[in-house]
Amino acid sequence: MIVKEVLNEELLTLAEVKDILTAIAEERREKGIEVSYSFRKALNHAEQFSRISGVKSRELVNKLLELEKMKPVIAVRIADILPQSRDELRSIYAKEKYTLSNEELDQILDYVFAAME
Repeated sequence: MIVKEVLNEELLTLAEVKDILTAIAEERREKGIEVSYSFRKALNHAEQFSRISGVKSRELVNKLLELEKMKPVIAVRIADILPQSRDELRSIYAKEKYTLSNEELDQILDYVFAAME
């Protein structure tokens, strides 16, 4: 497939991708269109690794973006990984030029735990 032009670009969490791919797969099945191998593999990956719903993951990203030292890419990564400890969060921020205080890490973890309920 040759892509001539990118019309729109948006960061999505894995859970949102799962919801989109599931809807597309159902639509294709209803129309009797075969779903390709690569599409099935992508859907399987999204189903296997997303642990919360697309709506909850988007809410988590929006809450995280309200924080001072949060970039959209990192917020999406946190929503995909759902870190459970400060060390896991620090590894996500390892390439950044700044470090987070324990209070900031705890705030992020509180948002993650709330999203998982």
